[in-house]
Amino acid sequence: MPMVVGVIVRRIKDKVYAQTGQYTINLNDKVILETEHGTEFGVVCEKEKNIQQTKDIYIGKILRIATENDLKKIINNENKNLQARITVSKKIQEHKLDMKLTCVQYTFDRTKLFIYYTSETRVDFRQLIKDLAHALKTRIQMVQIGVRDESKIIGGVGACGKQLCCQIFLKDFSSVTIDMAKYQDLSLNTAKLSGLCGRLMCCLDYEYENYVNFKKIAPQIGDLVNTPNGKGKVISLDCIKESCNVEFSKNNVKNFKISQIKKQNLNNKA
Repeated sequence: MPMVVGVIVRRIKDKVYAQTGQYTINLNDKVILETEHGTEFGVVCEKEKNIQQTKDIYIGKILRIATENDLKKIINNENKNLQARITVSKKIQEHKLDMKLTCVQYTFDRTKLFIYYTSETRVDFRQLIKDLAHALKTRIQMVQIGVRDESKIIGGVGACGKQLCCQIFLKDFSSVTIDMAKYQDLSLNTAKLSGLCGRLMCCLDYEYENYVNFKKIAPQIGDLVNTPNGKGKVISLDCIKESCNVEFSKNNVKNFKISQIKKQNLNNKA
């Protein structure tokens, strides 16, 4: 089995595997590598390990750790990306295609241009590719992405005031449903629960399992329970602290850990 490292390439942050060869590679090293798309620039995101090579996994090769000249070329490539974007955007308008351009990016050696876009429908871009290949003198690869991938590429600031999770650390998008918000006793206003991409925020999934497990052992609001201070009624729950507030009489409310109380009867409501 070959010894490989995981490398993040391009703005979409695809992860590819590449053999290290003679080089000692560390996390966050900037490298030039050979991939199935040509010579690319990437950042090491996964330590060396052995993997079983299959037909579904392409394994590239680290050509070198990026030099100062390589980094200068990357800056130059960014300028080329901006110029190419203008051409691509113009051609899309000329062909009147129902698609939204997200970004364009050359490989390190500029032998291929990736064009990332979103669209609600299937787009016939065969003529577009021919025109762009002629105008830009390079191979063209169209990549349709979802709105969450679009936010991952463009970036931004979430409702929490911090940089988007998908841009910083999220590698894969999990399925997020409104039931997750319901389980966490959040407002079911989808406008408030949606991220910049227009989909439900990924962070709804972060603590969901904790709430599920908590509610398996916790009483329901309104349940009568036995506590160290006597019998009372549950009026609120706190999943984070694994506790609940119990009311004994008006203005007499105490907080207890779930482990300190015992339900009298699940069906007995006050």
